[in-house]
Amino acid sequence: MNVRPLLEALDLQEEAARALADDLRTQIDDLQTRLREAETHLAITRKTVTSLADRLPASPPELPEHPDYPRILAAFNESTAPLRAKDACQALGHELPPKNVEGTRAKLKRLVKLGILTEADTGCFTRRQ
Repeated sequence: MNVRPLLEALDLQEEAARALADDLRTQIDDLQTRLREAETHLAITRKTVTSLADRLPASPPELPEHPDYPRILAAFNESTAPLRAKDACQALGHELPPKNVEGTRAKLKRLVKLGILTEADTGCFTRRQ
């Protein structure tokens, strides 16, 4: 049996395999370069977004689900002086029995806990600056 044609065919396949391997190595090098660039871009983006996020003002806290809260804040926006619970109650148009005043005081205290109002003196509330 003549082995020469078989060896020549094997040489051709080996040459084709080497060419394919070289092409794949080139593609791998290209993909590794692109991967490094993407990772660098991602790291820069993360650093930029993080530094910008530190500069954004904190989002205002959610108001409780009661129609008086937006009206209370409107009263504080219109007022230049601190308001007491009775003043806020009048601004809301409520009657002034102790039950209504105490309910309004509780709402004002809740707004203090949310960081929206401050209690400058005992019972005197102002808008946080």
